[in-house]
Amino acid sequence: MAFFTRSAPKLTHAGALVALNAAVAKAEALGVPQNIAIVDESGNLLAFLRMDGAKLLSRETALSKAISAASHSQPTSRLQPELEVKLAIASGGRLTNLEGGMPILFGGLCVGGVGVGSGTGAQDMEVARAAIDALGADPV
Repeated sequence: MAFFTRSAPKLTHAGALVALNAAVAKAEALGVPQNIAIVDESGNLLAFLRMDGAKLLSRETALSKAISAASHSQPTSRLQPELEVKLAIASGGRLTNLEGGMPILFGGLCVGGVGVGSGTGAQDMEVARAAIDALGADPV
């Protein structure tokens, strides 16, 4: 009987900052100020930035998107729309299926999530993908 498991890869704060900076650069290139959240595999916030001009309430959706992507190891847009209300209620409003959340996967293992909010869904996804790409994470 095993009483422990082998080590798993972890997203460091340095990695979170690399992802955050790449996301900011993409948002600036698009001309869309964003709220950007980076969480670890458990949904704990590692890095966050509200760019000048980003929508105030989108800070909450950005964090929810990051947590949702990490907890489900898939983009938030792939979560079933009919589950949105159930997800929100069951998680105290922390899970969502809004576009803009991407898991951070290495070798198929989820080490965190990126959540972006304040633009259109397509813009949020483009900024989130820039964060993932900067880390060299698995494509999703």
